[in-house]
Amino acid sequence: MISGEKVWDIMVLGGGPAGLTAAIYGSRAGHSVLVLEKMILGGEITLTSQVDNYPGFPEGISGPELGELMEKQARRFGTEIELNAEIKEADLEEKPIRLETTKSTYYAKKLIISTGTVSRALEVPGEEKLKGKGISYCASCDAMFYRDKEVAVIGGGDSAVEEAVFLTRFASKVYLVHRRHQLRAVKSLQEQLFNNSKIEFLRDTVVQEIKGESRVEGLELRDREKSYHLSVQGVFVYIGRLPQSGPYKNQLETDENGFIVTDEEMRTSISGVLAAGDIRNKIFRQVSTAVGDGAIAAYTASRELQLG
Repeated sequence: MISGEKVWDIMVLGGGPAGLTAAIYGSRAGHSVLVLEKMILGGEITLTSQVDNYPGFPEGISGPELGELMEKQARRFGTEIELNAEIKEADLEEKPIRLETTKSTYYAKKLIISTGTVSRALEVPGEEKLKGKGISYCASCDAMFYRDKEVAVIGGGDSAVEEAVFLTRFASKVYLVHRRHQLRAVKSLQEQLFNNSKIEFLRDTVVQEIKGESRVEGLELRDREKSYHLSVQGVFVYIGRLPQSGPYKNQLETDENGFIVTDEEMRTSISGVLAAGDIRNKIFRQVSTAVGDGAIAAYTASRELQLG
């Protein structure tokens, strides 16, 4: 176990693309960097079988492999990594910043929070078993795997409608399943949906179960009149995302949805604390934007360390 008595120059919470990029940039600048990750390195990309929109990989790359390469690069420059370290208590105002985890207590001059988000789960039978096996939370990541197949999108907000329209570029049929009668998406998106002949809107409908053994085979649905089976090969869940803001969420300025507010240099409302990636309030959440955030956060932290 890494000693908790050391004061690190930069401590990074979260080992996804934003966090590992911040670690690469921070370590390469000559700073001592520690990454704390409560699960596995790579973040949500490890749930994606193929990443085709990240520059530099013309044939695509698997999510787990991309995460592994980022980890190797960070370690190459001297980054130290502590896994299975879940935050129990945080004092962001204290200097040096103190974090108590399930492993130890750690101190740092600068903190970069890149703990990301989690998709709000449907919490129905079959969902946990089939994650990554026909269940996806990112259409732009996985749409191409459903070319000429029938898929369902669950949700009724902007993201759900936007991704349903996007999926029609690949899928032969897209069902939009929404538990309410009216969509919550903005009017312009609804017009795109209703003008698309590939999309069928199943209103007043809830998912009761996701069926399949090794892959998604269909949905058990219920509307106001009956329960029935819908055969689909893919399910895209868009019922909201939850920021993983941990025990420090009440110490920082956040937006109405709990995402951390930053300036363009990734600074938060507390001096010495930065945020990068999906955990901060932003309009587009992708690997490429997370990487950009991580680089900027590390640059800002490094510059502040140099200036004292």
